[in-house]
Amino acid sequence: MNDDPKISVRDFDFFYGAAKVLHGISLDIPARKVTALIGPSGCGKSTFIRSINRMNDIITDARGKGTILIDGTDVYGSDTDVVELRRRVGMVFQKSNPFPKSIYDNVAYGLRIGGMRNKRQLDDIIERSLTRAALWHEVKDRLHASALALSGGQQQRLCIARALAVDPEILLMDEPASALDPIATSKIEELIYELKDNYTIVIVTHNMQQAARVSDRTAFFMLGRLVEEGDKNTIFTNPKEKMTEDYVTGRFG
Repeated sequence: MNDDPKISVRDFDFFYGAAKVLHGISLDIPARKVTALIGPSGCGKSTFIRSINRMNDIITDARGKGTILIDGTDVYGSDTDVVELRRRVGMVFQKSNPFPKSIYDNVAYGLRIGGMRNKRQLDDIIERSLTRAALWHEVKDRLHASALALSGGQQQRLCIARALAVDPEILLMDEPASALDPIATSKIEELIYELKDNYTIVIVTHNMQQAARVSDRTAFFMLGRLVEEGDKNTIFTNPKEKMTEDYVTGRFG
């Protein structure tokens, strides 16, 4: 790839207490593409993406070692503003987690924390964020109803809108569709495909078909190690490593 990567990871290890859960991960993640992380449960995928925006900092005794650069700046540098980092690097979790507030207040939440009070500005950003998350037409007449009344798929798109409202550059998605039915899942997948025009997306998924559908690049993790990464067609049809081939053809995992 000619372009500089948006995220560049070198020799990254991660520990929970004395247990080492990531071993020497080195990976370049290109801008405005979807990179899917695949591999069996417990192989370190979620720990890895939570290291990118330092979500793991909240776990006692958890620590990373090595380098993660975003646009050339070290995420773990002593002068990193973690609040600003998490604004730039949004996160969507496996289980949708709307706040027990209105749809409007959910999307406005991060903006208000950032000090935005202008109602017209809030209205504009909320409409834009819900539109980007393919939810506006479904909720525009009930913005002040509880977010908890939405369906599971709508709640997940609301969480995506909430992440987009603060104008991130990167969106991390940890199994964003695993709790959803097939129709809601396909809406999330279409949305991911559309969002990559404006955002760098890293998605963790167990679902091999989903990784093949939505990703541009795919990285295969096993037991806390990065086994292989590359263009998705290579990983799914012509992997270099036997372990990758066994996993993507369903021989194990």
